[in-house]
This record gives sequence, C-alpha cells and structure tokens, in this order.
Amino acid sequence: MSSFAIAAEAISISTNEAVSREARAGLSSTPKTLSPWLFYDEAGSHLFEEITELPEYYLTRTERGIFAAHADEILREAARGQGPAGKLTLIELGAGTATKTGILLAAAVRQQESVVYQPVDVSETALAEASENILKNIPGVTVRSQVTDYTREALPLDRLPNTRTLALYIGSSIGNFTPEGARKVLRNLRAQLLPGDTLLLGTDLAPLAGPGNHKTEAMLLAAYDDAQGTTAAFNLNVLTRLNRDLSADFDTENFRHKVLWNPTESRIEMHLESLIAQRVHIPADGCGPALTINFAAGETIHTENSYKFTPAAVQALLVSANFKVTRSWQDPDHLFAVTLATAL
Repeated sequence: MSSFAIAAEAISISTNEAVSREARAGLSSTPKTLSPWLFYDEAGSHLFEEITELPEYYLTRTERGIFAAHADEILREAARGQGPAGKLTLIELGAGTATKTGILLAAAVRQQESVVYQPVDVSETALAEASENILKNIPGVTVRSQVTDYTREALPLDRLPNTRTLALYIGSSIGNFTPEGARKVLRNLRAQLLPGDTLLLGTDLAPLAGPGNHKTEAMLLAAYDDAQGTTAAFNLNVLTRLNRDLSADFDTENFRHKVLWNPTESRIEMHLESLIAQRVHIPADGCGPALTINFAAGETIHTENSYKFTPAAVQALLVSANFKVTRSWQDPDHLFAVTLATAL
C-alpha cells in the first residue's frame, strides 16, 4: 500500500470514529440530534452546491452580489494600515468549493499581485474542487488547503512573513451554531489571530419590519424546503451516511424532511421526522456497544439550526469575541450582511 493510501485510510478511520461518536451521543440524547457537519460527505457536499444554485436559496447569490459590488473596497479596508510592503493572506473557515471566494481572491490579486489562500473544511472532496477551480481561473493565487474540523481542532493557520491575515467566515455558516457556540468559534479564531488581523463575517438577516426589508417568513421557509426537494435529499443523506459509515439500518423512506421557523430564537430549524414508530440499530464498534434507537411516530432528529441576525446582534457577537466592527455592507433588499471586523 502506498504512503498516500495509508494516509487516506487513516483519515477514513479517524472520520468514521468521529461519525460514530457524534451519532451515538446525538441519537441517545433527548431530543435526538445530529451535528450539521455530518451532512458533508461527498454526496452531501455535491447536494449543498446544488442547493446554493436553487431559486429559493437567496443566501448564496445575495452574498455573491455584495462581493461583486464591493470586493475591492472590502480588500482595501482589510489591508488598511498594513503599509506598502504588507500583504494579506486569506484563510477561509468552512470553505466548501469556494465558489464566491474567487471574487475576493481576484480582488486581492489586483491589489497585491499575488495572494496565499488557505481554505479549511471537513470535506476533502469540496476542497479538491475548490483548489482546482481557483488555480485554473485566478492566476496569482497559491492554495494551501487543510482538511480539518475547525470547530473541534486548532486552526491550521500558516502565518507568512510581512502579511496580515484576513479570515473569511462567509455564507452565514456562523448561523449553524447556538449563540454560545458561535461565540466559542469566534473566540477560538480570535485567539489565533494577531491584533490588526481582520475577519469578514457573512450573516443572513432576520425578517424585520422596516423600510426596504423584503424578507418574509415564507421566503425563509422556502429557502430550506425547496420545491425540487434538493434540501430534503441533503437532509436525508445524513441517514444514508450513517448506514454506510456505521452499518446502521435507517430506512430513509420512514423519515421526512421538516423545516420550522422559530421566531423566539430567530432561527430556521431542520429536522428529520419519523413517520412511524420504529427501531434503528447501530452495530458495536470501537466507540461503543451495539445501540438500539427507538423512535415514536412524529419524533424528530434535530439536524440543523440556521440563526438569522439583526445588525445589532452581529456587532454584539463580534464584540464578545474581541473584535471591533470596521465596516458592513448589505444588499439593497437588506436580506444579507457582510461585516468586516478587526482583531483587538
């Protein structure tokens, strides 16, 4: 076996252990949960890319529009005070295939002729696609990708001489965490940055009454429950993954995709609802004994939250993690915000 194959097998074993621990803990809890990172196996990563192109899923195209309109301004603001020799290094948390990031990377190349880009993600497939697309289409970019769960492991930040770091956390990925979890992620990031480094944070905005705000509850629900059923397939794929990785026996026909808007918590919730009373089995492995999970009809597995923010909530979150807001940009309909903040 080649050294590459041995390394790949080691990664697979480690991943399966993480999947097993997460599934056992979440499915044994009350209420039952599964972490959203489990979505992103190869099939899930491809399904998510399809979601970002759906007509109902306004988030990606709206944030892309903000970048298209303001990328040069964003990069100039991030580099402000770095001096003529100073350059930015870009690191992106949860990069995926980095389809929107290319707009920012192109602006960085225009500004400083070349840039090092460090995408971080749990999906090796997505990172490989991101690297290939960027290297092919944006001359002047050096890609140093890392397959890492940045929520659980130290961020593999490669600091280069005479550079400042611009950390990208876009796509409203921060909204997948509880408020305390979001603060923890940003505090962990801040601990690995130097004063003067910057963070670009993308956040989906809450539906608020006011002039120019066109977001409605119906619009939110449709974004997570599209007419084509792509998001439903994405949600159900997590059960397919558990069947494959853990030899579980979920019958996906006995579960359905369910989406709720929780106005009290200002979040969209995604669930998998059991259509019947049933039992599911996970065989014994190195993480624990055989597990039997009982479901009542109508019981759900809570698979994802997507919090929606007010501008004041974004500022409070950043301040709590020792960042100072520098600038913020929104689309004309006030659906989405991109905020630049400086590490104090």
